[in-house]
Amino acid sequence: MELLLGIDVGTTSLKAGLFASDGRCLGVERQEYKLDTPSVERTQVDAHQYWQACVQTVRNLMDRLDEDARNILALTVSSQGETILTLNDDGDPIYPAIVWLDNRAVSQAAHLSSQFQDQVYDRTGIAEIIPTWSACKVLWLKENEPDVFSRAGKFLLVQDYLIYRLTGHFVTDGSIACTTLFFDISRNSWWKEMLAAVGIREGQLPEIVKPGTCVGTIQPQAAQEMGLSTNTKVVNGGMDQATGAIGAGNIHPGIISETTGAALAMQVTVGDRLIDKDKSMPVYFHSVPEKYLLVPVCPTAGMAFKWFRDQFGLAEIQQAESRGLDSYDLMTEPAASIAPGSDGLIMLPHLMGAFSPDINPTARGSFTGFTLGHTKAHFIRALLEGVAYMLKRNVEFVEGVGIQVSEIVSTGGGSRSHLWNQIKADVCNKKILVLENEETALNGNAILAGVASGVFDSIADGCRKMIAIRKVFEPGQDQFAYSTAYKRYCALDQELSNYYRNFYSEK
Repeated sequence: MELLLGIDVGTTSLKAGLFASDGRCLGVERQEYKLDTPSVERTQVDAHQYWQACVQTVRNLMDRLDEDARNILALTVSSQGETILTLNDDGDPIYPAIVWLDNRAVSQAAHLSSQFQDQVYDRTGIAEIIPTWSACKVLWLKENEPDVFSRAGKFLLVQDYLIYRLTGHFVTDGSIACTTLFFDISRNSWWKEMLAAVGIREGQLPEIVKPGTCVGTIQPQAAQEMGLSTNTKVVNGGMDQATGAIGAGNIHPGIISETTGAALAMQVTVGDRLIDKDKSMPVYFHSVPEKYLLVPVCPTAGMAFKWFRDQFGLAEIQQAESRGLDSYDLMTEPAASIAPGSDGLIMLPHLMGAFSPDINPTARGSFTGFTLGHTKAHFIRALLEGVAYMLKRNVEFVEGVGIQVSEIVSTGGGSRSHLWNQIKADVCNKKILVLENEETALNGNAILAGVASGVFDSIADGCRKMIAIRKVFEPGQDQFAYSTAYKRYCALDQELSNYYRNFYSEK
């Protein structure tokens, strides 16, 4: 049996999935790590945790197999974008990984914007220079941690770091690098003027290769730690949004998918990177050759639900542990009995700023409109609805550039929730398709591993063999109840966005 392995590094956890070449998922392992938030604007991770989580998840998968079945043909790594790791000349991390959610580099973003804003979209596909992008974070290091900056040998993204630990090679690709602000999407090369403005050399960044490239085989030490063979090929996948699109079959123009994981993100495959004439919608480098992705992103979706669960769902967490259930299922069960619109309670899920369709790092979350009659179940339903409203706003934005949306493939952890899927269908008035394997980034990684190792003739061939639809959620009568609630959400979002912009500009 030919086995393929996918590794995807998310914001709060790393997942590894083992697949047979006929599409069967043989197992998924997950390892969470804690985000360190030393201040309201800072989010970071001990860089070593990424490798430790990778080793543990893969080792756990290998322990499920008989000794003679552990010959993995190839593995592919994908990850979150923007999160920047700083390594010394020996390849060791010397500073916590600055996570993409981190907003510390406000002044650095403003400085770079004053120099490059008029050309940034044409060169990178990024609509606006904000603290999220890796270049801003590196400039922050230069100005605030000069000792660390002076000792930096390499600046890597999370995917790049794991591939380095696996193979010893420093490589990256356009799919993962396209939101660093260092990558020139029009030339598939590093943007020399931006490197100069930040003050780094091209040699401090990894070599650019194509997504889906076989970088090498696993080094002996890494193979021993993970229980893998040194013959296993290592493939770079790209950003989780791109590999997730592949795993959802989103490889041709006209297909729309969305991921409700830590963040909410849409993936819209296009052939023309300049399809948005207003230059306001982010366009990414796809892991599919000669294709691009429009990727509207909302920073906190599933993460907002996780925050709510961790702060107010201790009883459900304890009950889930004792009964072997999912704590999120226990929380959404009573929310299903609440009427659409949550009896006037509206939730804005901007716990770490807003990005799409309106960029506002100062945006904040809120629950608005609750009374003595509202219960915990109302708050949970309002949170699910708030994320669905964000999705609808971005669907409308995509349709505004001339892309037809009749149905949406829903992926990520949020797609496991029957209630959430139905709310999305009703709010957006679109069919929501759920796949047999909702872990589409892992599935996409397995497809890329299969192509690189010769198991599949092409990405399209891999998609045909690895993807199946499990359920379709049709818009129901609740879509009418949501039309008024959605208008209230948009009005509140606009009002509070303006408030926080003014509040932080006056500080």
